[in-house]
Amino acid sequence: VLQSSSSLKASYEDWLLTYGLSVSPFHMRWQTALFNRQFYNWGRWKPRFLYLWFSMGMVFGILAMFGSVILLGKTLMQTLTQMLTEAPKAQNDRMLQVVVSVLLSGLHFEDLCFVLLSCPHEQVPGVNLPVSQLTYFFSAILISGVIHEVGHGVAAIREQVRFNGFGIFIFIIYPGAFVDLFTTHLQLISPVQQLRIFCAGVWHNFVLGVASFMVLFLLPAILFPFYYTGVGALVTEVTEDSPANGPRGLFVGDIVTSLQDCPIYSVEDWNSCLGDISQKPQIGYCINAATLQQLSFPARVYRRLDGTVECCSNNSLTDICFSYSNNLDSHLYACLPARKVIEASKVCRTNVDCQKDFVPSFCVTPSLENQTRLIRVKHPPHIDMLFVGHPMHLQYTVSLSSFVPRHNFLSIDLPVVIETFCKYLISLSGALAVINAVPCFALDGQWILNSFLEATLSSVIVEKQNRELVGFLILLAGSTLLAANVALGLWMVTAR
Repeated sequence: VLQSSSSLKASYEDWLLTYGLSVSPFHMRWQTALFNRQFYNWGRWKPRFLYLWFSMGMVFGILAMFGSVILLGKTLMQTLTQMLTEAPKAQNDRMLQVVVSVLLSGLHFEDLCFVLLSCPHEQVPGVNLPVSQLTYFFSAILISGVIHEVGHGVAAIREQVRFNGFGIFIFIIYPGAFVDLFTTHLQLISPVQQLRIFCAGVWHNFVLGVASFMVLFLLPAILFPFYYTGVGALVTEVTEDSPANGPRGLFVGDIVTSLQDCPIYSVEDWNSCLGDISQKPQIGYCINAATLQQLSFPARVYRRLDGTVECCSNNSLTDICFSYSNNLDSHLYACLPARKVIEASKVCRTNVDCQKDFVPSFCVTPSLENQTRLIRVKHPPHIDMLFVGHPMHLQYTVSLSSFVPRHNFLSIDLPVVIETFCKYLISLSGALAVINAVPCFALDGQWILNSFLEATLSSVIVEKQNRELVGFLILLAGSTLLAANVALGLWMVTAR
């Protein structure tokens, strides 16, 4: 039995070796020489251009190394400040937030293989990344990693370093890529040549991020023959549990043109208007005194726990308590049918906004709970949708697009797919570039730093051991800085 098991194990290992596979707990990798010819073709294509290309990458990589330390330092200080405050504010624009929540699972260094995995802005699979976004997430990780490694491989061939192979791996569930270079050749070339190779990965990730941003920016022009923009926000999905779902709600294919008095021309306008509505006081609606008296009916007025007033006690789904003021009493309340009050009504803030043709009118404002808003959503030719609830519930349960198909056979989801994928590429490829440039053990930054010190300090610090000591101390500090950011960032994400 033992001999049979050993034979089976040997056969299995031979099979893995034949196909370039390596399997270990939580980690599987595949390496091949199938693409070597293509890599050599790329590395020998227009040598002068590649020299300039990777020289620019070298300059960028060195600047990114110093810049990443500054950004990590600022991010760490901001994270610590937020942790120490009793009521931290949400900081959507916090610098390098992508670094704070980075997930460095599956980091390896084997035969100068450059591997790093990262997550975009506070998105961790299994924690707060929607299932619908997983395809974008993992595809962007894999493409960013492949482009990163292609940069290293082509630069190495350009500098006459032997290229052994290319591969991809999966660590737990995260995909990545690597290249296998001949270490002896790499050690024999000059420090400047080494810098071109080591900086090529972050350089290519930067270029990929810029290219994705340009596609995102130019997408309206690119898709202009098939889609038009600037007419509103096209509804592409309404979740089943959405308060906008229902016979008088929103449907896929509707075009939203305004929220209250806020015009909608794109998805950005939709998000901006909802943000303003949630932050500003509830807007009111003009109604003349005669109509107010005709529509209102007596009801008991009572105060809610949060201090707001309710005056509709019949549990009606159509009536809402409105507050208004006149010259005699500044706190009057009336239970009114919401749709009759709002339809064809002018929005207002005070009674002054409603004065017209000497007809006595009042500005009636929905008396709702503090965070609740009454929002009129226009989506012609359908009847206006009246939404009562927190504006963010509307934002999170309704998906929209700024692109409206010119023809019925065109997909309404294609522009959204392109937009979302470009955003993930920008986020993940940018994270890969920034973090890999950090002077930290096992990252590209380690080899960028060592080669940079050899190229600049060899005449100042003659002894190689002393230069290595300086590099070690810098790497130790950079590793500590990155580890602190990762630990605090993951703690912030999971603590929320």
